[in-house]
Amino acid sequence: MSDKKLSLEEVDHVAMLARLGLEPDEREMMREQLSSILDHISLLQSVDTSAIPPTAQVITLQNQMRADDVHDSLSLDEVMKNAPDSEDGMFKVRAVLE
Repeated sequence: MSDKKLSLEEVDHVAMLARLGLEPDEREMMREQLSSILDHISLLQSVDTSAIPPTAQVITLQNQMRADDVHDSLSLDEVMKNAPDSEDGMFKVRAVLE
């Protein structure tokens, strides 16, 4: 790692871009943290990834399809057995609007 620290002006610029209002004592803390993040990114950039193909997923995805079999629908009586309250073959619910 390079351990190059950002300048306070660079921290101020990043804070302005991110629309952050930093207090004077927060500037130095942000400088340390942002510099550390950039050091880690620098370390990651040194890893050889030329043999790794670009990918958006780490596992292969495939659509899981089932057979499109035609079946009879439930009868009205079977459907209404699951309704807590019904009237004339329809679900009965509380009024939402008065």
